[in-house]
Amino acid sequence: MLIALALAAADAAAPAPPPPPCSGPEYRQLDFWVGEWDAEFDLPGGKTGHATNRITRDEYGDCVIAEHFSQPDIAYTGASFSTWDQYKKKWVQTWVDNGGGYITLAGGAVEGQPYSFELVTIDARGARQVHSRMIWQDVKPDSFTWRWQGQKADGSWADSWVIRYTRRK
Repeated sequence: MLIALALAAADAAAPAPPPPPCSGPEYRQLDFWVGEWDAEFDLPGGKTGHATNRITRDEYGDCVIAEHFSQPDIAYTGASFSTWDQYKKKWVQTWVDNGGGYITLAGGAVEGQPYSFELVTIDARGARQVHSRMIWQDVKPDSFTWRWQGQKADGSWADSWVIRYTRRK
């Protein structure tokens, strides 16, 4: 009987297992972006563009959002990988493309602004470079507007390009 009581007490005192990696609510902040998207945008000179974007969460478990962007008419492809940095308490993203582009960004959910989410470019040493950002605006279950913006000399922001996303059915 004493052995059974001792074993029961040991079981009761055992620490709870740790939660699975990347299971906190901050890791769900970009879930609105996950899915298959058609992307429409305006180009200089009155032209328009079309691209597709496939955003996944399952390639690296629940820890990474992977983006696969394709604009076939100009043979442009790119990819990004985004994750919540638990030490910086920010989302971080790395973008690469077939034109040699490489961009790193950091940021996260935004309150009190006309947009929901913002990532700002950072330099290789991790310092904030306040000259470019992307924002997600008017986020709905089946659509949102994505803006790449540059910062002007007076500190305000201007759109470089705007993409209207619609979820594929």
